[in-house]
Amino acid sequence: MRLLASLAFAAFASLAAAQIPSDYPSGYRKVITAAQREGRVVIYSTMDFAEAAPLITDFETLYPGIDVEYTEMNSPEVYGRFVKETENGGSSADITWSSAMDLQIKLANDRYAEAYRSPEAKYLPDWAIWHDEAYGTTFEPAVFVYNKRLLARDEVPQTHSEFLQLLTTKPERFAGNVTTYDIEKSAVGFLFLTQDSIAMPAFWSLLKAMGACNVEVEANTSTMIERIASGKDLIGYNLLGSYAMGRAKRDPSLGVVLPKDYTLVLSRVILIAKNARHPNAAKLWVDFVLSRRGQTVLSERSRFFSIRADVTGEFTAATLSRTLGASARPIAVGSSLLVYLDKAKHQEIIKRWRQALAVK
Repeated sequence: MRLLASLAFAAFASLAAAQIPSDYPSGYRKVITAAQREGRVVIYSTMDFAEAAPLITDFETLYPGIDVEYTEMNSPEVYGRFVKETENGGSSADITWSSAMDLQIKLANDRYAEAYRSPEAKYLPDWAIWHDEAYGTTFEPAVFVYNKRLLARDEVPQTHSEFLQLLTTKPERFAGNVTTYDIEKSAVGFLFLTQDSIAMPAFWSLLKAMGACNVEVEANTSTMIERIASGKDLIGYNLLGSYAMGRAKRDPSLGVVLPKDYTLVLSRVILIAKNARHPNAAKLWVDFVLSRRGQTVLSERSRFFSIRADVTGEFTAATLSRTLGASARPIAVGSSLLVYLDKAKHQEIIKRWRQALAVK
């Protein structure tokens, strides 16, 4: 039995080794062998399991013998659970992968991340890498989403200023019919809000206009999309475009606007835990997600925008960048994201948000 197990393992290692790209380090075979001995990789992620499933299946096909243990949770949970488990000395994730870019950078800044220079790093834009510890993996726009059946074409805002004008000139029309993120429950919503406050001088006026319309706040993008599709809301502000545009392809009642003045672009950040129980398998997962193969799966099957310029198709940074042109505003993976996580500044933003929306 031991001989058979050894032969099976050797076959697995040989198969995986054959997949090594020619420009990878010569010692990468040892990483694969060690990863297969580890036997699994544990991931905490904000990506819905249904969207992550094609990646998991392809990874396990590429590296037989390595199981992916994937746990989906919201962004504050990814951060909070990982930190709590790590500080208590227990078992936690090998990988955290989250749309809350700022919380991921905080993990890295607080020395929870392992430095690892992925051989795929050279294919990423410079703004998507921080200290070889945190990598951007997607290129996801913040969009307006509206109900095509209930909103006239001339009512659809094309810029943030037009969104403000719409709400201030037709407050009765949009009373109770606008939705956006609850920034106290959604780290993505908080991130988008802080970036908007930098990009748009009249942003707080827009927020007050939403408050005057009794805006519906939600923690989850899918929930907001469902509300709009069902007609419970007419329009949504700053929803994640990856989910919205994927759903709009299947649902003719949904329309999506890429704001023409500026479009914030988020990138889900991935990092390896410094105390990872399966560090080699974690390296394989990071390299796979960043690889052209992984990014193609992400784009074609998961419907998330690939960050790599050499991946072609509808759901890619290359296509989206051509559409957006100068209006694209990628949020850089870096220390600037830590500014609004300062306790005093964070509390001030929350307080101002509550006052603008009249949230108790």
